[in-house]
Amino acid sequence: MTVYECEDCTGCPYKEKCTKAKGNKRLYVSKSFLEKREESYQNIQSEKGIKYQMNRSIQVEGAFGVLKNDYGFERFLLRGKKKVKLEILLLSMGYNLNKLHRKIQNERTGSYLFDLKTSA
Repeated sequence: MTVYECEDCTGCPYKEKCTKAKGNKRLYVSKSFLEKREESYQNIQSEKGIKYQMNRSIQVEGAFGVLKNDYGFERFLLRGKKKVKLEILLLSMGYNLNKLHRKIQNERTGSYLFDLKTSA
């Protein structure tokens, strides 16, 4: 941890907005945090990271957005774990059928985002 401290804050017109400390303004910087942030940035910029970003944009968050905005789903109508499971299952099936229908209509049933693996 590296600590940076202002030499003298007395008489500074911005001291009230800058810090609530009685003394000078201090800034704490963690070296391990900076290293982790750089490592994370390199991972995101790698070829694998870019593929993950592309895949993430078509995953679950979009599905919930469609259910809420396009289908008008606001809350579950039934109570109890079994009934809620059934309701989300029906919503998911409807979403997947609609997605399959669009793929069939656009003649995209044989296309994939990435090459399929031949073995697991």
